[in-house]
Amino acid sequence: MKITLVQDIIHWADKTANLQKTEKQLTELAGKTNLVVLPEMFSTGFCTDQLELAETMEGQTVRTLQKWAQTYNLAITGSFIANENNKIFNRGFFVFPDGKIETADKRHLFSMGGEDQYFSAGDRKLIANYCGFNIRLLVCYDVRFPVWARNLNNEYDLLIYVANFPKNRINSWDILLQARAIENQVYVCGVNRVGTDGLSIDYNGHSTLLDFKATPLLSFPENETSIQTYELNPEPLLKFREKSAFWKDADKFEII
Repeated sequence: MKITLVQDIIHWADKTANLQKTEKQLTELAGKTNLVVLPEMFSTGFCTDQLELAETMEGQTVRTLQKWAQTYNLAITGSFIANENNKIFNRGFFVFPDGKIETADKRHLFSMGGEDQYFSAGDRKLIANYCGFNIRLLVCYDVRFPVWARNLNNEYDLLIYVANFPKNRINSWDILLQARAIENQVYVCGVNRVGTDGLSIDYNGHSTLLDFKATPLLSFPENETSIQTYELNPEPLLKFREKSAFWKDADKFEII
């Protein structure tokens, strides 16, 4: 499976600009990749108090994502601000090339940024089966909480985090992604934005793709837009799990 990571700026609260920019990128990726990973809240930025930006599953963002997936024959994953039953969610999505979409909402809301004041937490897992991989999608702050990401009985092979992770805490992002790869015996993809948002918070990227030993497969330049593709093969992972079956001794957690 060819996976493409998009490390980019996000225009603050400007859906039109962000959707136009992303479509141009996808046009250039058509026929060259199977899965495109976009940052958290790719169409708005981390606008936690601008609830007018929230959309239903029938709104512009979802319809556009489905059109892109079908037009360019690829899958797309990321998150956007969703409105469902009068509740607001930071909604992770996985859109298949046929337009089918699966979603799960961010579990851990960033209280220091006020996300918990306006958003509701998710309680479902998203594990998409695609191109021979079971793919788990989580959102930004979820990276700090390993129980929610726990890979019981190898239920997934690739763990994706989409993020708006700020520059002043980026060392934690780097280390936590490595830990998630090692403890879960999976490939890990982390996609973070760059630039400065509307609250003057700086982001410097550090997007990465790691193997199951936390060895970097892709590394991204700081503070720069960068789009990179890598072809993942499940066979090395399966052989490693068979030889080093640490997963058999894992604790069985229950989420209450």
